[in-house]
Amino acid sequence: MKKLISVALLVCLVLSLVACGGEKTPAVTENEYKLGMGVVVSTASSKTGNAQVDATVATIVTDADGKIVACRIDVAQNKMNVAEGAVEAEKTFKTKFELKEDYNMAKYGAPNVEGGTVKEWYVQAAAFENYVVGKTAAEVAALETQTVNNHLISTDKALLDAGCTMQITDFMEAVDKAGKDDQAVSFKAKADSFKLGVAAKTTVDAATKAATADAEGLAAMYTDFAATVVGADGKILASLNDAIQPKIAIKADGSIGATTYAGTKRELKEGYNMAKFGAPNVEGGTVKEWYIQSAAFSAYVVGKTGAEVAAMETTVVNNHYISTDKALLDAGCTMQITGICAVVAESVNYAR
Repeated sequence: MKKLISVALLVCLVLSLVACGGEKTPAVTENEYKLGMGVVVSTASSKTGNAQVDATVATIVTDADGKIVACRIDVAQNKMNVAEGAVEAEKTFKTKFELKEDYNMAKYGAPNVEGGTVKEWYVQAAAFENYVVGKTAAEVAALETQTVNNHLISTDKALLDAGCTMQITDFMEAVDKAGKDDQAVSFKAKADSFKLGVAAKTTVDAATKAATADAEGLAAMYTDFAATVVGADGKILASLNDAIQPKIAIKADGSIGATTYAGTKRELKEGYNMAKFGAPNVEGGTVKEWYIQSAAFSAYVVGKTGAEVAAMETTVVNNHYISTDKALLDAGCTMQITGICAVVAESVNYAR
């Protein structure tokens, strides 16, 4: 009898322990993703009286199968009035995403779909971003288009019905470049636990000068780009930055001369020649190529918030605002970082 009671008590004890433990919550695994960025630049819209640079930037996050899980697009459409060879040295710029309703596509754009209405640029861009989710970058590059009102728009009724009826060829090319980005960075995260942001900031470089009767002038509108993945806690999981330095010659009558643009700084790699011609900003140090320094910065900001990146301390060396943090300097990023800090912080603020 005692033996039976003991066995019964043991069974009860085991059952009570199981009950107390309850059902185990299955572990949520982190997936591996890749962040890439691509920039497409055109100066073809420049004409007498107007120097113009159109820079389309796309960033995508892809999964292990190469499928897009998030996409963000913006355009820095930078214009400078160069009538009679003058320049606008103090001009400030906003991207199409930042302009929102002030871009006035809904107000002035002509419908490209019979009986349709024209939505604002940022609304149409968001429709495209959502449309490409689940596709590969190659599939986006191969999207079919048709010519309507001299614009190459989609042939897919699903995208047109979603509100994207504007020209999409630069979007397609920028996404394709982002998918082929050989400097893309990987990160791990739970599905649907992160946001993606992209930003572009343009300034008028000091090289800008008015034309004279004896010499051409120059319109130098330089743009920094950043793409950033932000976790649920507001901290950076992955980041990339890039920059362009297109130069447009202008003549005394306001007409456009030669345009100089060879690629983004990341695309140029050794061709940017920072290592060859740059002066060391750290005593006894060497100068690494821009794309290597950029990658070091991108790795350094992982784990930081946008506010922390914006507040990074700098010191002036050789007229450059470089980091005061030995860890970043030792990692090889000894170049000026103020523009990079600003655009990366902005991309965090724009993450959605």
